[in-house]
Amino acid sequence: MLINKVEICGVNTSTLPVLKEKEMRELLFKIKEGETECRERFIKSNLRLVLSVIQRFNNRGENVDDLFQVGCIGLIKAIDNFDLSQNVKFSTYAVPMIIGEIRRYLRDNNSIRVSRSLRDIAYKALQVRDRLIKKNNEEPTISEISKELEIPREDIVFALDAIQDPVSLFEPIYHDGGDAIFVMDQISDNKNSDESWIENISIKEAMKKLNVREKLILNLRFFNGKTQMEVADEIGISQAQVSRLEKSALKHMRKHV
Repeated sequence: MLINKVEICGVNTSTLPVLKEKEMRELLFKIKEGETECRERFIKSNLRLVLSVIQRFNNRGENVDDLFQVGCIGLIKAIDNFDLSQNVKFSTYAVPMIIGEIRRYLRDNNSIRVSRSLRDIAYKALQVRDRLIKKNNEEPTISEISKELEIPREDIVFALDAIQDPVSLFEPIYHDGGDAIFVMDQISDNKNSDESWIENISIKEAMKKLNVREKLILNLRFFNGKTQMEVADEIGISQAQVSRLEKSALKHMRKHV
């Protein structure tokens, strides 16, 4: 019985070789020299890496075999473009390449179709962005990209937004062996901030200082969104009385907030 056996595209991943970093670098040097057998061995030893990457796309409803094949294309591109002079692990370089290839595939096969002209603008904008970063050593503004391409700024923004791949709030972005950090952990909640939470507590405490009629008027006015005339009709007093009681209640509450 095979343990942790996973078959994708006819490949039994439990039989794949696992190489140490030193062995991988030695193979990469031979690959750069054109040794075909070393290239095939290196690809096979990194198929587990492809498998680990495609698992984050399991919730997209795509065929796993298709994603695996696309991921392998990204792996091969990473092998062809990897710079051995840089002190970087191959996996560190390869993972973004594999992810990028899969995202391009998902984007091009998305049920929400993006027009070819819009995609062309977006890709040109990304190319100009990369060129300007290399030239100026800083991130260019949309206006600078727009000027370079001679395309309206709004069209650039629209095109770039159109090709963005939706990201799940529960997608992990970092894992150090303990609890994972998800996208949602990095998004601030302005509505439920500490300040608004304390303010809500203060308002509730101040409301307790009011009498029953004042509480009712403020609830109807500010929580149910009714006009003073509607409140007057509901509780059977004049609109002028509602106005006076409302002002008095708010003034009283300010002393406790």
